[in-house]
Amino acid sequence: MSLNPIGIFDSGIGGLTIANAIKEKLPNENIIYFGDTKHLPYGEKSETAIRDYSLKIAKYLEKKKCKIIIIACNSASSVAFDHISKEISSIPIYNVIDPVVNTLCDKFENKKIGVIGTKATINSGIYQEKIKNKTSSKVFSLGTPLLAPMIEEGFFNQEISMSIIKKYLDNELIRNIDTLILACTHYPLIKKQITEYYNNKVKVIDSSSITAEYIKAELQKKKITNKHIKTNYKFIVSNLTESFSKSATYFFREKITLKEVDIWK
Repeated sequence: MSLNPIGIFDSGIGGLTIANAIKEKLPNENIIYFGDTKHLPYGEKSETAIRDYSLKIAKYLEKKKCKIIIIACNSASSVAFDHISKEISSIPIYNVIDPVVNTLCDKFENKKIGVIGTKATINSGIYQEKIKNKTSSKVFSLGTPLLAPMIEEGFFNQEISMSIIKKYLDNELIRNIDTLILACTHYPLIKKQITEYYNNKVKVIDSSSITAEYIKAELQKKKITNKHIKTNYKFIVSNLTESFSKSATYFFREKITLKEVDIWK
């Protein structure tokens, strides 16, 4: 069981930020990553569609004998996690929301917390609900639907991306916050620009390192950590384009090869 891979999936290639963090925290673990580039962005899809796509991918990863599955997508985590957990009971299922909320609530109290993410994530209200159940902090949420597609196309750390970021963050809904949750696995790539926008006066939190640390603890607790040195990484997408191949390198922080697999037949 310990040699079995960790399964990770996202609506696109943003979840590679989670895969990279897993690689850094757990260098001996094998990884199978599935990016549903055929149906991105999930944030614009109905809850039913997100649940259907996510369950199909999770079952694919289960058949690949993954020892755990990480839903490396906030949109899917917010609307499909419970559904997948009920349908797949043979292996543990994890999302990227609970580790962030638990860490945040352990360390922050009486804060003004901003949350930015896709429409699906923000409309679900899941961050507000979970944070308010654990802390007295106030939560202010804002949908930022253009950011993920912008990043997927390679527009980050430049003037174009900064102008779009500024347009969103100027919104009065999140103007007076002291903490900001990046509720999308794409957003670590623009964390630097967001931090610069706030002149380092706002604590900016992304899910990648927090989730990786949480998964490390879970594997140790379940005694299924891979002790072997040799690792095998597989990166699968449902629709392969030159743009995805190029952007994937930025997300995973090293050159990788994507393979197209059609699981929708």
